[in-house]
Amino acid sequence: MEGRRRLVERCKNRPIAHVAAEMGISRAYASKWVNRWRRHGDAGLQDRASTPHRSPQATPTWVIEHIETWRRAHTWSAQRITDELADLGYGSTAAP
Repeated sequence: MEGRRRLVERCKNRPIAHVAAEMGISRAYASKWVNRWRRHGDAGLQDRASTPHRSPQATPTWVIEHIETWRRAHTWSAQRITDELADLGYGSTAAP
């Protein structure tokens, strides 16, 4: 974060491309951090998680629990688990 703060300080008085070249980073990378700082202040210089905020196509919890149980308790193969899930109404042809 300190390096990003130095980048922003230098870009206040000089072109981003020049500062990026001096620091050995791309202009696009430098612009990303300067723009985040302009929008969010010092909070914008923090790293952000790359995980999505939501996942509408995520596997339902009950399916994950069944899979974990079957793998640990029965050591079933992937094909057997697929067949069992299909019997429960979950799969590529059945709606969850």
